[in-house]
Amino acid sequence: MWLMSYITKNSLEKPLAVRGSVNNGVEGTAVNSSGEHKKLGLCLPYGIVSVPPDGHSTVVLPLEDGEVMLGVTDNAAKVEAGEVALFSRGGASIILKNNGDVVINGQVFGRE
Repeated sequence: MWLMSYITKNSLEKPLAVRGSVNNGVEGTAVNSSGEHKKLGLCLPYGIVSVPPDGHSTVVLPLEDGEVMLGVTDNAAKVEAGEVALFSRGGASIILKNNGDVVINGQVFGRE
């Protein structure tokens, strides 16, 4: 009996991450892929809070107690390796450049 339970429990494939499109609604953020994933949390670095706009591509990762959305996969920021960009849908942006410059809404502030 325990052997059948063990085999059944350990032979089922674990769910994999899926890619889908963000859809924000009254019930929270959802992602549409092969199915709809609702009321998702967002996994981002500490101190950064963001909700991706509708239509952006994201990845949903299953966890033991639910699912979490992993940011967006279609980033439009133009940065080089090692640089960091923050931007909003409204057009505001901050870019930390490799040379030490900080670019805020297109205005460059040099390292002094």
